[in-house]
Amino acid sequence: MTTHLTITDPVLPCSAIADPAAEGFLRMPTPVGRIELRSVDDAVSAVRFEHHGRLPLDGVDERPSAVLLDAAEQIDEYFRGRRTVFDLPLVTTGTPFQQAVWSALGEVPFGDSIGYGALAAAAGAPQGGRAAGQAVRANTIALLIPCHRVLGTGRIVTGYSGGDGPATKRWLLDHEGIPYRR
Repeated sequence: MTTHLTITDPVLPCSAIADPAAEGFLRMPTPVGRIELRSVDDAVSAVRFEHHGRLPLDGVDERPSAVLLDAAEQIDEYFRGRRTVFDLPLVTTGTPFQQAVWSALGEVPFGDSIGYGALAAAAGAPQGGRAAGQAVRANTIALLIPCHRVLGTGRIVTGYSGGDGPATKRWLLDHEGIPYRR
């Protein structure tokens, strides 16, 4: 099974995606801390993990949209062990290579992993392992574009920008039954 992704060009300029007034958003609790979901039009544009007890839009009133309510339900099902595939429209802003990497990540199924070199090759740049790592780091839709499934050489857990970093990544890998080395 693969994660269903609909990656489209945003209708709004990049600056509008970062503007809380131009998007819907909501927060939800998860086993790895609170997360913040954002949308532009009818697509999920960001999933942010709580870091040191804070989310980027803490203190701002939520503006849930239909797509975010659907996303929250699907994410809750994922954490309860009832969902392995997300079926949500996503909107991302990035270079063509970043888009290719994120699209390739969407093909890595629940319970499986991929290395940086293989991810780069899947995105059309067989020698671009480091560049693929930078694209993974730039992913704004963590969990739905499953960057936690990327492992370093020898299945070693590398950095993770969500939540508590590598500890959050290890939790997600354990949840999906993905073997790794510390």
